This record gives sequence, structure tokens and C-alpha cells, in this order.
Amino acid sequence: MGQEIERKFLVVGDAWRNHAQGELMRQGYIPTQDARTVRVRQVGDRAYLTLKGPAVGLVRPEFEYSIPVDDAETILATLCEPPLIEKTRYRLPLGNVVWEIDDFHGDNQGLIVAEVELTSADQPVDLPDWIGLEVTDDHRYQNANLARHPYSQWEV
Repeated sequence: MGQEIERKFLVVGDAWRNHAQGELMRQGYIPTQDARTVRVRQVGDRAYLTLKGPAVGLVRPEFEYSIPVDDAETILATLCEPPLIEKTRYRLPLGNVVWEIDDFHGDNQGLIVAEVELTSADQPVDLPDWIGLEVTDDHRYQNANLARHPYSQWEV
């Protein structure tokens, strides 16, 4: 069974930008119930369908499949609830992990979140200086929730 184990943090400052390479992503969500998600993501000339189940602690089931880009574009335009998530994802290897930093655009402009995928829920992680508040357990920062309740509409 596929699974995802990750921690999520807000990003402070720009020190990470000089060392990371980014690519533009568009993704959307097909409406589901509970904590299950069906996501379609397009990254350049690649596209994926991802199914995620409810999390137990840091661990949640995840299954991802490549799909044709034309299919992804049609699904994003016709089956996914607007607004779509638009972001540039930067990858930054540090130590024994790879940080993925999402700089959001569109309705989530101004939000920058870093995720680190782990091999176990108790894996220790050295936090770089540009890591801020941990938001792993704050469901507002899940991409599926950002699609339903964009950052630009939050009352701070």
C-alpha cells in the first residue's frame, strides 16, 4: 500500500530561494466526503491522478498514477471545483531529506509552505533557519482545503 508521511511548515524569509529549482503546477480536486481527496495535477508535460485517504497521525494512504496531459486538462476544466491551486514548487535537498517549498499564486498568493516527506513518523528532521511555525495538524493548509477556502479569504 502506498502511504504519505509528511510534516508541513510555514516559510519565513527568502534564504532558501537561491538553492532551489522550481516548476509551475496546476492542480484541482474532485469533490469527496470526509478526509479523502482525489487530486489531478499538471506539471509541464506530465500529469497525475492522486487518491489520498484520511490521515492517522502523520501517515495517510496515497496512490498516484500518471495520466495523459490532455485528460488532466479536461478533468481540471470540467470535474474539479474552482478555484484551482496554482503554485511553483521548489525542491531543495538538505541532509537526508528533500524539502518541497510551495509558493502559491492566484487565490492563495502570499502563502509559502514547506513540506518534508519522511520514511517514518518518528524520523528526526533538522529544521533550516527559514522554517517557521509547524502547520502539519492545521487542516487549513492542506491543498484540498486551500482550494475550498483560499488563503486570500482568510481573516487573519
